[in-house]
Amino acid sequence: MSTQQNGRPDSGATTPVHRLASEKHLVVYSAEVNAPAEELFALISDPQRHHELDGSGTVQARAVGPRELKTGDRFSVAMRVFGVPYRLPLLVLQAQPPSAQQAGVLEWVQPTGHRWRWEMAPVAGSPGRTQVTESYDARTQNRVARGALTLLRVYPRNAAGIRASLEKLQRRFSEDA
Repeated sequence: MSTQQNGRPDSGATTPVHRLASEKHLVVYSAEVNAPAEELFALISDPQRHHELDGSGTVQARAVGPRELKTGDRFSVAMRVFGVPYRLPLLVLQAQPPSAQQAGVLEWVQPTGHRWRWEMAPVAGSPGRTQVTESYDARTQNRVARGALTLLRVYPRNAAGIRASLEKLQRRFSEDA
């Protein structure tokens, strides 16, 4: 039996994280989280809290921008990769809160053209549960940057970070947390 971060035994109630895409420049994973889509959207749309979601260990606790991201907003987050600190400016391409008719979506683009996207869809027949999908999409990124990131093995690291982020969300909202 494993132990959760809060020190309590893990009941195994969380569903596994599933890989949804296997294209060369696209990494997509999804998991069911025991929280309403609206609550998850509020957390994910606040850049001041992105470090709470980050499973990669690269997003720092310092962000600049609005507390609730909207389409067209610009924000930046403090990052640290390989021990090197830097600030990453981002542009929100889509910020659609969840509703009864559609899933919530939050997507932003980095300066070189790759995108991060979160989708939050309520699970039918399971009130308060949400299917959360996170993706890293470099298909529209400029070729030079994409080549460099490929050589640096960013895709496998981002895949591991996405899985860890989704597992972190599951633990945070587990029924016995």
